[in-house]
Amino acid sequence: MAYIELSRRDINVLEKIKDPEFDPALAVQIDATLPKDPHVPDTEYRQISQRERDIISSIQNLELRKAKSMPGATEDADIVARYRDCVYELGRLIQDHPRYASALNNRVQALRRLYGDAILVSGAPKLAQALLQDIDDRERLETAKTMLDDLDSAISLLTPGVPHSRLSPQVARTLAMAHTQRAALYLMTSKLLLSKSLSVDAGRPEARWSKLDFEEHASRDFALGGRYGNEIAKGLAVSTNPTAKLCGQMVREAMRKEYGTDHAA
Repeated sequence: MAYIELSRRDINVLEKIKDPEFDPALAVQIDATLPKDPHVPDTEYRQISQRERDIISSIQNLELRKAKSMPGATEDADIVARYRDCVYELGRLIQDHPRYASALNNRVQALRRLYGDAILVSGAPKLAQALLQDIDDRERLETAKTMLDDLDSAISLLTPGVPHSRLSPQVARTLAMAHTQRAALYLMTSKLLLSKSLSVDAGRPEARWSKLDFEEHASRDFALGGRYGNEIAKGLAVSTNPTAKLCGQMVREAMRKEYGTDHAA
């Protein structure tokens, strides 16, 4: 099999397809010497992050227990109750350290596991992802607002003021996950709006969005998630961006003509 060695220019073109706003001059620069969190002194970071890791470890143990258990009302109810305890502990950590973005991001991840990604629409179909299948509208609205507020805060706290700023690995990872999680919520909402009604807290900007708005914001967040290091998000940015998909088709056709069909993606 013949291999093609792409030039830096070719690579930049392909990155532009994945992320229309990609600029090689403004690529994310990772610097492990930087503080792990710009809002948490290094002297406190180890203690705070260990407290967070203990909660995440409890969640991982619940997932192992869930994977090994047989379906049953008592077992499932206990897992849900313990999941809620972990969310509560993350909430206490956030209350104690409101500018610690990682905990905000992880609380959203735990809430997504409990409630699923269809939380922004009313009467959504039950998803296998969600541990909770029956919730009332008030609980759904309050939880959805918490999730969106947490993601907004995490992203706002860590996004550099200058696009080409250097970031620590921990900051880049949290930004990648926060953008990707928000994109997942937006994408699921856009898919369901054809048959379901949007139901978001009136104070949130999403309450006034259309299906197209959710699609565009999902694509943008996936692109940013990819830019900060999440390769899955980078691929999803293409699949949710009509312009990127069209450009991708054009490039694949050009590669077929240039290199032959064996090298077409």
